[in-house]
Amino acid sequence: MNWITTLLGNLNYSTITFLMLLESTVVPVPSELVVAPAAYHAAGGNLNIFLVILFATIGADLGASINYAAGYWLGRPVIYKFANSKWGKLCLLNQQKVEHSEKYFNDHGMVATITGRLIPGIRHLISIPAGLSKMNYWKFLLYTTLGAGVWNIILAALGWWFHSFVPENQLTEKIVEYGDYIKWGIIALVVLAVIIFCVKKFAGKKG
Repeated sequence: MNWITTLLGNLNYSTITFLMLLESTVVPVPSELVVAPAAYHAAGGNLNIFLVILFATIGADLGASINYAAGYWLGRPVIYKFANSKWGKLCLLNQQKVEHSEKYFNDHGMVATITGRLIPGIRHLISIPAGLSKMNYWKFLLYTTLGAGVWNIILAALGWWFHSFVPENQLTEKIVEYGDYIKWGIIALVVLAVIIFCVKKFAGKKG
């Protein structure tokens, strides 16, 4: 998708919003390669770091709302049919990935729309089971904003930090390298938070 590459090379508030909208649907646009480079340029004075985070989060909310609406109005059979289609495969999608996101949502309830936004492979799909379950839209939007906001702040901090020692021609390589560390660190934190939540819930029922 050369047009996505072109947009990634011309980051402004509009392209940040649009690319993050795509990232939160089913189009394979890595958020790390949107927010972190935008923050890198913000550190150089070309953009405002707070507006980068704001518009990235707005874009994520818009994309997530599209997935939510698809789940809410189209239903499981149509979603699965698309996931298994040629277009779904072009978007790196399949029924197994959708089912995995559904299981995560069902296991963790509404809070999954927050934690799911931080987990690779789940982040852009967690909105679909929220729509399938007819979750209240405004709660969904609040939780999505919180989750997406945290993720965007982490990526923005990474890009801002890189500006102090990473040459621009090495930026993508460093983002990919450190992005993997961040992903696994976040997954570990989410797992820990879920364990603590479950233990407290179990202890409360027992008491």
